[in-house]
Formats: sequence, structure tokens, C-alpha cells
Amino acid sequence: MTRLAAAAAAAVGSGAGLEAAEKAIRAGLLRLGAGMLEELLAAGTGYAGPRVPCGQGHEAHLVSCRDKAVDTVLGPVTLRRAWYHCDQCHHGLAPRDEQPGIASQTMSPGLRKMTARAAAAVPFAAAARLAGELAGIMLTGKRAGRRAEADGNAAAARIQARAEAIAGGKVALLPPAGQTPDMLYVAIDGTGVPMTPAAIGGRAGKGEDGRARTREVKMAAAFTQTALDAAGYPVRDPGSTSYLATLAPAPEFGVLMAAEARRRGAGHVRQLTIPGDGAPWIWNLATGHFPAATQIVDLFHAREHVHELANLAGRLLAGHRDKWLAERLAELGNGDIPALLAAGQALRFTGSLTRERDKALHYFQVNEPRMHYAWYRSLGLFVGSGVVEAGCKSVIGQRLKLSGMKWTEPGATGILTLRCLEASDEWDEAWQPATWTSAA
Repeated sequence: MTRLAAAAAAAVGSGAGLEAAEKAIRAGLLRLGAGMLEELLAAGTGYAGPRVPCGQGHEAHLVSCRDKAVDTVLGPVTLRRAWYHCDQCHHGLAPRDEQPGIASQTMSPGLRKMTARAAAAVPFAAAARLAGELAGIMLTGKRAGRRAEADGNAAAARIQARAEAIAGGKVALLPPAGQTPDMLYVAIDGTGVPMTPAAIGGRAGKGEDGRARTREVKMAAAFTQTALDAAGYPVRDPGSTSYLATLAPAPEFGVLMAAEARRRGAGHVRQLTIPGDGAPWIWNLATGHFPAATQIVDLFHAREHVHELANLAGRLLAGHRDKWLAERLAELGNGDIPALLAAGQALRFTGSLTRERDKALHYFQVNEPRMHYAWYRSLGLFVGSGVVEAGCKSVIGQRLKLSGMKWTEPGATGILTLRCLEASDEWDEAWQPATWTSAA
């Protein structure tokens, strides 16, 4: 400590300023902490006799004691541990590595979490710079990215396993702690993420060459509501939103979505509501997993379709387009879809415009049961899917859709998962071993 104080004083005395002294003290404290940690790890080598099980039904024999270098939040440390080798499996193992969580790892659990949080927030090179600037840890962008993607994929695998266990009735889901919320919403949406050609795999797209440049990430945002504001509008419970997102096809996403809804208390709330933008795959999943839930088409999307119909009929409505549009929007807001359809069908188009009109009206015909907006409002329900749409922008777009980015499937999956965990305030839980309760 005397040498540390002297180094700090020298930094200040040389005119380098307080920042240099701060960094000198931090560097010294990190070295001191790394030395203490190394001493703790040296307490045992993990020797467990001349032979140990290899994990594959064989026995591994003791070879020697070997050193392992591990990067930690305090800096690099070295531990010495007993090393065993299995002649039948042709692989080695060090039982000592299991307890501190460094088996097959060159980063400590604490550094891995720190790295993952930084890499989930900003591009990998910037994440490495953040780790160096804020924590004094030197990493390359490539190493930070690989580690974060790997840990994100491991978390995704745990979430998938939990979802499958819930779907198979292999775990018991307890009611939410505290007072059970009155209403649970599971809003669903999708957004495209730019991918590498290999990750797209020849999928058709909307580009001039007919090839896709992106893949759809499906997202669900689950949140609760217990109150209305002074004007009678529903209020989302603070801190109640959890997110999940995946590149998986709709059926696999449905399993994840349903498990998250049940984990959040879908079986205990009075009202389960599933808002969406009107895409058929959303309603197929909602009906398949929760047939009794209330399905609501986002009112803003529905209003956009009314505007498109009015624009299509611009010539026919010359002079009174705005009045016609206002009347149709009022009918939509009141949930009077038959009146809206009748007004649309009264538009006398010819040729291809007739088909365009019928296509526009089909949206309202198939979604009419999900457009009783006046009734929903009287019940105090949200009539929009803005929460999940905002999630698509903030959780997905602000990290995975930056200029020039192209993702592999494992890379996108890892970072998506980490960002959802962070946004859900479930970061620490994601790093814990599974502790599910088996169903009786």
C-alpha cells in the first residue's frame, strides 16, 4: 500500500493530474486483488486420487499438476490443479475447474458476465474499450464478441429447455409472488434483422433479385396491468415487462411464448390479452396456445389500413375524402366493423382497383372479432401493441440493426437473448443453474 500511495503521489506531482493518480491506484488495487484471489485458488489442487470418473463411463488417470491462466475482473491469475486423462475418450479434465466455474473457460464467471453486458449494449470493439476504460480489463473486440455470443446461446438453450419442460408439464409453476395481477398481456410482433448470406440460406425476399437480406426475429413482450389513470386509460405496471425474442420458426416461438406467459401467471390472472398487428401467424399461435385469451388488433395498425383504403379511393371521394375518412375512423373506434365494410364495399371501383379494394377490406373481415375497441376500452384494456413494437426498436433494432451489420444465426441468437434478459431485469437469474420444481 505504501508503494501504491507513492505511485499515486508521483503521478500527481509530475503534473499528470488526478486522473493519472486514480488509474494508478486502481491498477495497483487490481494487482493486489488478483494476488489475493490467486492465493485463495491455490488452497487446493483438486486431487481426487489416482483415478476419477471421466464423465463418459470410463476412468481417467492422474497425469500431473498443471497450471491454468484465467482472466478475472481483477486481472489474470494462475491456478495449479491436478490433471487427469482418459485413454479411452482421449480427453483430459481437471476436477478443480468445476467449482469456480472455469471448466473449459479462460474467463472467470464474473468477467464473463461483465463482458456479456458490455457486448450486449454496444458493438464488440466498443464493448472491449468499455471494459478497459471502466474496469481496467484488456480485451479484444473479437474475444468479447465470441464470449458474449457463446454465453447468450447458453442462456437461450436454458430458456428453451425451461419452455419445453413447462410445455411438457414437467415443472410446477407457482402463482406470482405477492398479489396476483388482474390482467396479463402478451404482445407479439416481428422485425427483420440483417443476416449473412449463409444465415439466410437462399430464402426468398423482397429485393430486386428476389433474395432475402434479413430474417424475421419474433418477439413477445409480457406485462401486467392493475390500474387505470385519471382519464380512465390503462397503465402498465412499472417494471412488469419481460421480453423474449428468437429467430426460430413460428411453432417453436409459440412454445417459448406460451411458456413465458405461463411463467408470468397466465393460469392465475383474470384476464389474458394478446395484442398484435394483425399478422395471421400471431393469431394462429394465440388460438393454439390460449384459445380463451382476448385477441386485439393494434388500433394504430387498423387505422393505417383505413387510411390506405381512403387513399385508394381518392378520386372517387374527391371533395369529401376527409369527411369519409373521419366517418370510417369513428366506426373503427366504436368497433362497428360491419358499417366500415359496408362503406368500403359501396366504393364503385372498376378493374384491378376492385381487387385492391377487396384486399383492403379483407383485413377487416378476418379481424372483425378482434376489433371491438369500444368494448375493450369499457373494460379498461389496452387496444395497442406499442409495448412490443417499442421492444422491437429498442431491444432488437438499437443493437442488431445498426449500419453495416450482418449477423450469423448463433451471433444474433446470443445477443438477442442477452438483450432480452437485460431489458427484462432478469440478468442475474439467467446465469444461475436451472432450479425448476418438478411436477408431481
